[in-house]
Amino acid sequence: MTDEVDLAFGDNERIPAVAQDADSGEVLMLAYVTSEAVERTRETGLAHYYSRSREELWQKGGTSGHVQEVEEIRVDCDGDALLYLVDQEGGACHTGYESCFYRTIDGETVGERVFDPDEVYE
Repeated sequence: MTDEVDLAFGDNERIPAVAQDADSGEVLMLAYVTSEAVERTRETGLAHYYSRSREELWQKGGTSGHVQEVEEIRVDCDGDALLYLVDQEGGACHTGYESCFYRTIDGETVGERVFDPDEVYE
């Protein structure tokens, strides 16, 4: 028997969600989710997030086609952060890289560019 976990969205009504490749373990991106984003993710099996800059719910890959199929959602011990284990289609980063974590703090590129964002986001 399992009990559904209460999530601690707090005053701003959102919590961080890390997307991690379910097979390789590579961290792909960090975004924020609201209760509605989590609900849509659970309903559709596709990752949904909340855009702080646009102030709206969005489906990952809705424009690019580079969707994230969510295999499992994990919750941290405090209920204030999520881990999405995903099967990523194409690149996770809107800049064209496989992961949003494609460079070091010294500016060295360590990731692989997998698509041209100018062609995808015309």
